[in-house]
Amino acid sequence: MLKAKNAASGSPTRRRVLIAGAGAGIGLTTVTACARDAEPPEDARGPGFHGPRQAGVTTPRQATVLLLSYDLDPGLRGAAGARALKAVFEAWTDALARTTGSDASRAARLTATVGIGPGLPARLGLRAPAALRGLPPFPGDRLDPAGSGGDVLVQLCADSTDATEATGETLTRLAGDALHARWRQDGFLPPASDGGAPRDLLGFRDAPSGLTPGECERWVWSGNATCLVVRRVHLRIEDFARLAEHRQEEIVGRRRSTGGPLDGGSGNAAAGSAGAGLPSGTARDAHGAPVRSHARAVDPALDGGARMLRRAYSYADSPTDQGMLFLAFMRDPALFARVQRRMAAQDELSGFMEARGSAVAHVLPGARPGRPLGADLLG
Repeated sequence: MLKAKNAASGSPTRRRVLIAGAGAGIGLTTVTACARDAEPPEDARGPGFHGPRQAGVTTPRQATVLLLSYDLDPGLRGAAGARALKAVFEAWTDALARTTGSDASRAARLTATVGIGPGLPARLGLRAPAALRGLPPFPGDRLDPAGSGGDVLVQLCADSTDATEATGETLTRLAGDALHARWRQDGFLPPASDGGAPRDLLGFRDAPSGLTPGECERWVWSGNATCLVVRRVHLRIEDFARLAEHRQEEIVGRRRSTGGPLDGGSGNAAAGSAGAGLPSGTARDAHGAPVRSHARAVDPALDGGARMLRRAYSYADSPTDQGMLFLAFMRDPALFARVQRRMAAQDELSGFMEARGSAVAHVLPGARPGRPLGADLLG
């Protein structure tokens, strides 16, 4: 489960319980950032913390992540709750502007991304963003309620755990009595030993391709906001490791050595990027991936080309609890629900995965001078 631990109780023990040869995230479904055009536009944030959009969405993945989930105090509802949350967001905006602007934070590439959960607007008497809704139950889930959900979700990413931990402690202190820590979870991206793309805990390489800025505008951003889906996925690493390599490749739908398609194509091809419209009963798609492989199940062509921007990390909380911290940004979490249902029905990799934590958040527009986080929502 996602650790239901008070974020103010100090830094957790560093998680480095890894299988030999393992690395970060479920790599083949991981898009690390929106790729740049030849003459790229600005990231729509501007310099420093302030900008129309929050950092940590299209930002290339940093080495570590810390997720913090909070609940609004049960006694705060309606206008009083909105005022209390507005005060917290104002304090957070000031603190994050100072923190992310420091030399140490810039060196660590610290970013902070703040969102609200599906149940919060109704408690405050506010209109919820159209796409903000909880996920339905999925076959195979074993979710811990105390390690899932939350009214406010914070993603902190940096190349240093010291930066994320110190920032998390500051935010929790500033939340005062208005927000109570619900759960926390850390993740990491170990460096690739051979200089290539890192490997996930199952031993497969991350797919290095990303979305173009135009694709991000179409599929990720809704104005200056987006939605974040979080899933903490336990992996049956030892059971998967017992399989022969060719069988692992059939299940994943990619080459273990290169991360490329099974037909020998480039490792830079997007996972599951081909094979739409195959005749019923066809054994493999156009890149040689079996139709019951993970690459086939997550093929964007099966969703009319709709994409999500994934920023997955690994976690290793104990020798018996390791896996993927799946983070994905999209306009509407309904896309994730469609993919997840398809995975449950046809993806053989699902037999080695078990979701134990889950959350959805509406990522707020960015802060600007005189307009802190949440200004569009809370006034």
